Amino acid sequence: MSMRRILATAGMIVALATSATAAQFKNIASPQAKALLDRGTVFLLDVRTPEEFRQAHLKGAVLIPIDQIEKRLDEVPKNRPVLVYCAVGSRSNAVAGFLVEKGFRDVYNMKDGIVGWYRNNLPVTH
Repeated sequence: MSMRRILATAGMIVALATSATAAQFKNIASPQAKALLDRGTVFLLDVRTPEEFRQAHLKGAVLIPIDQIEKRLDEVPKNRPVLVYCAVGSRSNAVAGFLVEKGFRDVYNMKDGIVGWYRNNLPVTH
């Protein structure tokens, strides 16, 4: 990854994290996220890098890396609950706040990320 891309991503994280402080969304742990996903109507958004996604991801997840979320926002449906996750909950927290600011009403952040999901012995796709 180039230094320019790293700096751009870091800037995006800071901007999204700053905007997330005023937004309201629900922080849930992986067991609650699993129950939510079992309902079948949730849009599952993975905001990690393509490399992380290739290593492991949740079944049915749509990958939109955090540095692409603004450009690809129209790919996220507003008429369904959205569950956002990353590795440990930091990037997803920022994106969840951003989505709420953009008018998404039913947004969840998986606060323990895929690491918590895995630690709870929940299934991942490789």
